[in-house]
Amino acid sequence: MNKQEKTNINASDNSSDRTDQVTQDIGLSPDKPERPSANDVVNPGDKIDSSAQTIEEKAQQVAVDAPDITGDHIKVPTYFIVDEPEGEQKALHHVKDAEEISDVIRQARTDEEGNRTWR
Repeated sequence: MNKQEKTNINASDNSSDRTDQVTQDIGLSPDKPERPSANDVVNPGDKIDSSAQTIEEKAQQVAVDAPDITGDHIKVPTYFIVDEPEGEQKALHHVKDAEEISDVIRQARTDEEGNRTWR
């Protein structure tokens, strides 16, 4: 069993000096690992399915579909489908590819001369 031991040195009562040893259970369980796996996620929608999926299947997945603290209903797709310059489509995972998604959004907000436009 996982226990953390603490020692109180010089604990005394009126009669004599003594050393007490206190053990405290710190809540670790033998059936749970001390560190989560790198693939563990809090939100089930953040899990990346390792099996091959089509773009259409990925486009249908929803990571979050719940009300937020303000009461508004939030729906976040697991994958954002973007068009590549070559005309192909690419599925970007909302967590793993967040930086690339931000780059795509920045590109969408620039005009033909490369100037940023704010909408």
